[in-house]
Amino acid sequence: MPLIQLLEVLIVVGVLLWLVNRFIPMQGQIKSILNGVVVIAVVLWILNVFGLFNSLSRIHIGS
Repeated sequence: MPLIQLLEVLIVVGVLLWLVNRFIPMQGQIKSILNGVVVIAVVLWILNVFGLFNSLSRIHIGS
């Protein structure tokens, strides 16, 4: 995936999250949970784009 396309997706996700936070009334706890879920999903997506998420799936903790 080209870097420009990656930046475009990040900008669109950021603007959408800002619009939801700004214009949709909801409790602070729900906003923070929503923000956390979106950030975690974006980080996992970026790891998958760069091919690091596949290598993380091979790591096992415990027996």
